[in-house]
Amino acid sequence: MADDSGKTTHFGYQTVPEGEKAGRVRGVFNSVASKYDVMNDVMSMGIHRVWKDAMMDWLAPRPGQRLLDVAGGTGDIAFRFLARAGSGHATVLDLTEPMLTEGRRRAEAGRMADSLDWVVGDAMALPFPDGCFDVYTISFGIRNVTRPQDALAEALRVLRPGGRLMVLEFSQVPNDALQRLYDLYSFNVIPRMGQLIAKDRDSYQYLVESIRRFPDQETFLRMIREAGFEQAKYRNLSLGVAALHSGWKL
Repeated sequence: MADDSGKTTHFGYQTVPEGEKAGRVRGVFNSVASKYDVMNDVMSMGIHRVWKDAMMDWLAPRPGQRLLDVAGGTGDIAFRFLARAGSGHATVLDLTEPMLTEGRRRAEAGRMADSLDWVVGDAMALPFPDGCFDVYTISFGIRNVTRPQDALAEALRVLRPGGRLMVLEFSQVPNDALQRLYDLYSFNVIPRMGQLIAKDRDSYQYLVESIRRFPDQETFLRMIREAGFEQAKYRNLSLGVAALHSGWKL
């Protein structure tokens, strides 16, 4: 990993030393883990499920594939992947143990236990050998990584030749008027929901701010290509509120 001495990054709208961001992110998700799935449904009015299904449609999992789902927390993507593939294996990696604990408690985890591993780890330093996965996914997580370019490099490393990267992340609405409406909702409603449901306004204020700090679709596409992925493309979801980015290790 690169030396982060003296370097800074963003934590929402705050500027913090690079070495502090992971701990702060861990604190956010430790705090909201027990209400994370409920808040996803409330904040997005259930649309996050449609986005995740769209991810699986484009990914088209095949029997026997090995998935690494980074920042996979409560297992949403892993469960969908295994159900679509019919057979295979999914490793769910997350920085935060309480998120993985919530995932293990879900009914799907019991039914798929033989096909699942749950690992605490860092997206920038994956604890896996080179070329051991067929698919790498990360959903609503890469914007929380201290150095997203390092995470993309690690994704390339652990994928086998012919492996697929897919990233689902909040993005930028290309229409200014719609973006203003979205901002009004995000900054005025979501933190209040966080206070009401998760008893944690500050964590959801950070999550809203982190979305605004994440690169737009074209910029992130260039980052994926710079990491070494080929045939990289993206698709907007819900007018650009979220986006899917895809790339291949060839």
